Order: sequence, then C-alpha cells, then structure tokens
Amino acid sequence: MAHTIIIGAGIGGLTAAALLLKAGHQVIVLEAHVYPGGCAGTFYHKKFRFDAGATLAGGFSANGPHARLAEILELSWPIRPADPAWVVHLPDGRTVTQWADAAQWQAERVAAFPTAEPFWHTQEMLADVSWDIASRPFPWPPTSAQDVWTLAQSLRPRTLRTLPYLLRTIGSLAPQDDPMFRAFLDGQLLISAQTTAEHASALYGSAALDLPRRGVNHVQGGIGALADTLVSWIRAHGGEVLFRQEVTHIEVKAGRATAVVTKKGLRLAADHVLANLTPWALRALLSEQAPASLRREVAQRPATWGAFTLYLGLDASWLPAGMPSHQQIILDPTRPLGEGNSVFISMSDAHDKSRAPAGMRTATLSTHTAVAPWWQLRQGHDKEAYEARRADYSERLLRAAEQAIPGIRQAAQLILPGTPVTFAFYTRRPGGMVGGFPQTSIFNARGPQTGIANLWLVGDSIFPGQSTAGVTLGGMRVATAVLQQREWQRSFALRRPLKTASREA
Repeated sequence: MAHTIIIGAGIGGLTAAALLLKAGHQVIVLEAHVYPGGCAGTFYHKKFRFDAGATLAGGFSANGPHARLAEILELSWPIRPADPAWVVHLPDGRTVTQWADAAQWQAERVAAFPTAEPFWHTQEMLADVSWDIASRPFPWPPTSAQDVWTLAQSLRPRTLRTLPYLLRTIGSLAPQDDPMFRAFLDGQLLISAQTTAEHASALYGSAALDLPRRGVNHVQGGIGALADTLVSWIRAHGGEVLFRQEVTHIEVKAGRATAVVTKKGLRLAADHVLANLTPWALRALLSEQAPASLRREVAQRPATWGAFTLYLGLDASWLPAGMPSHQQIILDPTRPLGEGNSVFISMSDAHDKSRAPAGMRTATLSTHTAVAPWWQLRQGHDKEAYEARRADYSERLLRAAEQAIPGIRQAAQLILPGTPVTFAFYTRRPGGMVGGFPQTSIFNARGPQTGIANLWLVGDSIFPGQSTAGVTLGGMRVATAVLQQREWQRSFALRRPLKTASREA
C-alpha cells in the first residue's frame, strides 16, 4: 500500500487526498491550522462565521469539477444556488447584474453595453470549448508522454475553433469605444484570473467570465464547509487529517522525498508527498535539498497579489430586503484596480442561520493589494504607520461599500480588518500572497512538477489556478499523475528481475 502525505488541508490537497484514498493509498493530511480550507476556509469569531478569503463557489453544475468529484466519492455538497451571482457597480452609475439565466444575462448586457454583442458571442464560444475540455482529464501543461496522450484524447473537432485565439488576450477581442465596458471586464478578470483584460488569456478569461452562467452557489455554513465535507469523507474512509501539525521539513534522499517532519516532532515516512503550498513555501520546506529549478523559480517569480479584507458583523435590519448578497464596486476607471479602487462584497446567505446570531449577517469586503508595502512597514517595526495604513484601507472599503449598500457602516456591529500580514499568519502563505498566478497565457501555466519525482505541488499555484473549482481540477490532475506514476513503477519492478536474471545467465 502506498503511503501518501498531503501538506495542507486546502481544497486541492483534500481533493487529491480523497481520490488517492479511494484508489487504495494510505493517506495522511497534515494541517498547521485548527480548521481546513486555507484561503477557502471559514473561521469563527465572536459568534460569527466569516469566510476567510473565497466566498462564492462554482463548478457544481453538470460535468463541473465539484459535481464530478461528488459523483466519484458519492458525497453531497451543502450548497444553495445564488442567482444573480453578483451585481457590478460601475463608475458612471451603471449597474450590471450577473444573471445565471442566459436570456436574462443577454438582455442585461445589451442594455448596459449595446455595442459589445460580437464580443460576447466570441466569449461564449471560447468558454463553451474551454469548459468542455475541462470536463475531461486535461493535464496541462503536459509533463510526460502519458500527459500528451491524454491531451490528444481530450481534443474534439470543435477544439480547433480556438486555435486563432491561443495567443490572444481578452482585451484584444473587446470593443474599444466604451471605457466602462473595459472597466467591467477588468473588474471581473481581476477577481477570477488575477489580471486585467489587456493581459488575460482569451481562452482562460472567456471561461472565467462565464462563471456566473455556469452557476455559483452559497455554501451553507460558509465556504469552509466544502473542506469540512472532504475531511469528513476522508476520515470516514480510513484516512487521517491531523490539525495543529505544521510541517517544518521535507526529507529528501537519492532525489526522492522520503519523509515529512512537523513542528511537534512528528515524522512520517512517505512514498509520495503532495504539497498544497506555494512554490515559495515548498522551497522553504526543502531547504538545501530544493532542486535548482525550484530555487530559480522562486528567485525570479514576482510576488502575486495579496488581499486587504474587512470582516463585518451586520445588523440585518439595516439592509435592504431582497438585496443580492454579492456586489462589486469599481470607483475610478482611470486608476489601476485594487488598493480600494475595486471592492468585492459578499454577505452570508440570508437563509443560512448558522453564520451569525439571530438578526445578524456576516459580510466580507476585499480588495487586491500589493504585499510589499505592508511588510515594509511591519518588518520596519513602524507600528504606527502600519496601523494608519490599515485604518486608511478600512475606510476606503467602507466608503466604496456604501455606494452599493447605503447604511452598511451603521449596520456594522463588528469590524475586523485583515492585511497580507494577517493572511500570512493564519494561512502560512509566504507574504500573505493569495489567488495564484495571473492567467496571462496557457503557455505560461505552471504544472505540479517540483523537480523531485515523487513530490507534487497542488493548489492555486498550478493550472488552472484559483477558485475552489480550479484547485479541484488541479487536485484531480495530481491524483491521476500519482496513480499513473505508481502503476509505471509497479510495472517496471515486475519486469526488472527478469532482465537481471537474463544478464546473469
């Protein structure tokens, strides 16, 4: 029986753990924190359950990654559809409601952007192909002959329609006559592809823009209930998930990961190790044993985005009845997004009474932010300047939120800020970086390889990147790769004695 250790109880790692457990591996998941999910976790504070980072979940529709995983594992997810997905507030006063219903969405976008229909037709064609490919095994980027063969089997005649767009960006497809349309695209892509229309891959970006039509959901109990569901399944089927076990070192011998060691002194031997980490975090665990390719990668890669977040406990009586739970506000189209110029608001489902005391609701307000300025103040021991910056960003988010939800400031009975420093402390992600790499080209996508044959990355650092749906696809890809490698090793071991005997004869 193969012994497999998963470092980190994020959705990607738990997905791979469950699939490998079902395939017969002995599986142990080690998590530094007291609850699972990582950036898609839910934490408890003063009787409120707040989503730490991710707040909306997609991929549950037919052939979506969560739906496929549920079918394989025979489990059910605690979800309820959210329609509309969210409402976008543009700088000129326009609002655009992201409806799941195709006819409603078409009427909405024609009213808001009457010259953009040719763009949407192209976007929908590319999205249909991208989601169709994603519904089958798609090990991108390929790292073996087996991957190339699997990719070839995934292709269909309709896939050829995407060839002219392989090197295109969303911005190159979009009309240029309406700056508010570009602001709309930029706002959607920043939260789904970690970059804006000028840089976002046309294929990836089209699929990301289609997420509301594919269906998004409230997760009952908070987004962390997805990870809780997987933890329960793993434990019920003989696997282990250990909390408060922060891994401090991965042992490597003869080019293979052989064991992991935790801060509490636990040492576990392993045939395979899956790291639900960023490349920077993995580099630290390998120390001097890190392959040269991984050392070069973390030295050369620029930092990814961080997030500034406000967690609010709201008096629900202040909130308008029937208001959509998710809102996005874009303030100034002439300035870069993030840093309070674009804010996403997610309120807990009004029907979910487990998230807050009676008569209350939770809300998560977030904006992209560069991580370096926060750490310069923190590491420079300038506590006063750090706290002033945190207060300034809190005010920026509240001021933006009031444009979408008048009275939200008065409704807030609890305000809890979180910076990249906060994220680094609670998620152990170096620098507090969140969201994975910008999806600028499928040819720049990162695979799960680490330079060590039996050590794999999983999570939002590998293709297709962020979101619970994205990391689930990545987890499925890594689990398949581990099983294929194990099967090849078993086959080689069976053949090898015959070859040795022949040489000795």
